[in-house]
Amino acid sequence: MPESPRRPLPAGYGWVIVATGTLTILACLGLGRFALGMILPSMGSGLGLSYGELGTIGTANFIGYLAAVLVARPLAARLGWRLLISIALLVVGASMLLMSRAATYGALIVLYCVTGFGSGAANVPMMALVAQWFEPARRGRAAGFVAIGSGFGIIASGRLVPYVNRVVGAEGWRTNWLVLGLCVGAVAVIALALLRSPPERAPVQSTRATSAPSAPRPPAPERSRNVAVYVLGAVYAIFGYTYAIYVTFVVTMLVRERGFSEALAGRFWSWVGLLSLVSGPVFGSLSDRIGRRWGLAVVFAVQAAAYALVAAKLPVLFLYLSIGFFGVAAWSIPTIMIAAVSDHVGPERALGAFGVITFFFGIGQVAGPAMAGILADRTGSFSSSFAMAAALAGVAIAVSALLPAPHRAAVATVEGRSLAGGR
Repeated sequence: MPESPRRPLPAGYGWVIVATGTLTILACLGLGRFALGMILPSMGSGLGLSYGELGTIGTANFIGYLAAVLVARPLAARLGWRLLISIALLVVGASMLLMSRAATYGALIVLYCVTGFGSGAANVPMMALVAQWFEPARRGRAAGFVAIGSGFGIIASGRLVPYVNRVVGAEGWRTNWLVLGLCVGAVAVIALALLRSPPERAPVQSTRATSAPSAPRPPAPERSRNVAVYVLGAVYAIFGYTYAIYVTFVVTMLVRERGFSEALAGRFWSWVGLLSLVSGPVFGSLSDRIGRRWGLAVVFAVQAAAYALVAAKLPVLFLYLSIGFFGVAAWSIPTIMIAAVSDHVGPERALGAFGVITFFFGIGQVAGPAMAGILADRTGSFSSSFAMAAALAGVAIAVSALLPAPHRAAVATVEGRSLAGGR
């Protein structure tokens, strides 16, 4: 049932929501998904898995995520924001604990699919909730600070996983899943304690003086909203396809094809996480200034360069450049997406619309690692997969140009009411 705070929330509580959201994304995505890239080499060696099988494990996670997108809105309406996100995090943590005991490839597939479901059921409502707490001029920046939780998760896994593997040995990947699962469970408790729906009034972060409430405006034309949502969905699908290839296989490529030690590959991966801490706030704020369309185009240009550099068999310096480009733009697209959706349809419809575009995103995530794994098995290298990602990022730049300007009525929609049916 929807949560109902007994006391009024203090001014500025939206930033508590942002901080809790950062921890939530750290847990459900940073640890629940992106740690896989670090664990795959040792887990694959321990269980004798092929490139294609490793790709299928990543795909299973994205299938679970996609399923969660389909039910996020009715679950939010039934359970409320706080309870849904907390339960979803518990699902992520429990499935990771069970993965530490998995003995077969089939068990890993099923359990990591459950992890993906929990990740989606936590991430989608969390991002939509943040959009409700902030006015349009600050929405991109707020979403950006939440999105950097993934970067903290990458930093942690890049340091933790090689250390545990070095101490424990061949079965270290099991200990890693155990430790990460316990961490996610701790975040679930924090989310239950701190998350709240926004009060049913203007966002508490707005400091602009208002002389009187403005008269209600007519809704944005349905056709304009639909065009915006489908363009954003297409762009998000391409992002899901391309970034999933990179985060799933770049460490495996460094270890198996470039001869990196796991510890050195882990340092590379940690640099991705460290650089990504600026990606959400910087590009979210940039999109607040130059518009969502141009913000998307800039990000995809940077990511296309990252994919192209790792696809080419160039000296190590260019791998550093690839890591740098990907890191600084890593979580920019999700940040801009939630802000763009709220701009076009209004905060009250944001969860439904964000669910639609995330469905497209999920399809891209499902297809990306599976196709990359198949190509790598056939060619003996991931170069062709990263080259494909670079080409598709170029396509996304062109598609982003089709995004219409947001209707002023959507931006001015009265904000702050819970999509879950109340507080």
